[in-house]
Amino acid sequence: MTRMLASVWALLLGIVLIMLGNGMHFTLMGLRGGIEGFSSAELSIVTSGYFLGFLSGARFTPVLIQRVGHVRVFAALGSFMSAALIAFTLWAEPWSWTALRILIGFCMSGIYVVAESWLNNATTNENRGKMLSAYMLAQTMGIIAAQGLLTLGDAANAALFIGASILVSISFAPILLSIQPVPPVEVAKPGGLKELFAASPLGTIGIFLLGSIYASQSGMGAVFGSEIGLSANQIALFVAMLFGGAMLMQVPIGWLSDRLDRRKVICGTAFLGMVACGMGWIAQSPPAWLFSDPLVPIMGAAFFAGGTTTPLYALLLAYTNDNVPAEDMPATSGGLVFTFGLGAIIGPIAVGVAMDAFGPFFFWIVLGGTFSAIVFYALYRMSQTEALPASETDAYLNLVPTASAVAVEDAANWAAENAETEETAG
Repeated sequence: MTRMLASVWALLLGIVLIMLGNGMHFTLMGLRGGIEGFSSAELSIVTSGYFLGFLSGARFTPVLIQRVGHVRVFAALGSFMSAALIAFTLWAEPWSWTALRILIGFCMSGIYVVAESWLNNATTNENRGKMLSAYMLAQTMGIIAAQGLLTLGDAANAALFIGASILVSISFAPILLSIQPVPPVEVAKPGGLKELFAASPLGTIGIFLLGSIYASQSGMGAVFGSEIGLSANQIALFVAMLFGGAMLMQVPIGWLSDRLDRRKVICGTAFLGMVACGMGWIAQSPPAWLFSDPLVPIMGAAFFAGGTTTPLYALLLAYTNDNVPAEDMPATSGGLVFTFGLGAIIGPIAVGVAMDAFGPFFFWIVLGGTFSAIVFYALYRMSQTEALPASETDAYLNLVPTASAVAVEDAANWAAENAETEETAG
């Protein structure tokens, strides 16, 4: 393990720094947007812009890399992203913020493709699972730590935006200066949605719905906190709880996933997310005998709703891969990432419109309704087909929703190989 980390420490350090900057900017959108007087609907479009750019970057970055190489693409994307973070304070208008968010989403998607290609090239089959887990942990820890950095400044001025820009700028130094061979980048063309749905209806519908949940949580969570009057420190804690819950709940849910019918685990996890959203809803007028402080159910809802979202992503990926042949996994991985991205574009807009029309606490109603849709569709699919025995399923690996098709495909291949090895040994 030590030797493995020594070979990629620069990459992991760079990823943590990138996620510090990106995590700060996500929460800053809600904080500064509230100060500027943007409506929930306007901020939802700004949020969706990031995921539109992210989806575009996943499609076009491999082409750019093939033309000019990893290092140039990596450096160019980092420069554009760093500049965009500062530009938010220059043009405080919804249209300009949306354009900048599309640019940042494009850059982040490309950065993930390059970084994950490097990571893939630096690993072997024996340590691939541990390496991917370390990479996902670095991403999550970076986002959580970013919320702590937000408490050091005031969103009303440019300081925090400049800080995020600096973190992104210096994040590329350890990666670009490390001695690593330049890897090939081969991102398979995503499979068609019709073929993906035929292979795994639950995986396709579930990943689409989950995309809307994840984007709404990460992009509109700070907007919700701002509109109900939370302080900047409380909003930072709220966002940190979303991702902290995900980090802690991955292990037990993954353990269950490898031992039970995955559809039952998907159903139970989504149900827990639905209940958590109900807790957030009652926080607007909590029963005195149950909660003396309304902040308690809000933070609890964030912990469990966020804590179920990331494991659900990994569960749905694993379930889909259980149902497709190994040769179709590259196209399936690309199709799942694309489907997730479509949901991520639509979800925040639905949440923003609902919050504008019915009040900020409808943030929880839309999220809870989407979780319930996953529950009911999983129950329906369980009534239509027999369960695949746990002994015939692939291994579970905790992937985060920000992973590109490179990491998703790599994880799918690792899970299939690991499951086959365990079956042979058994």
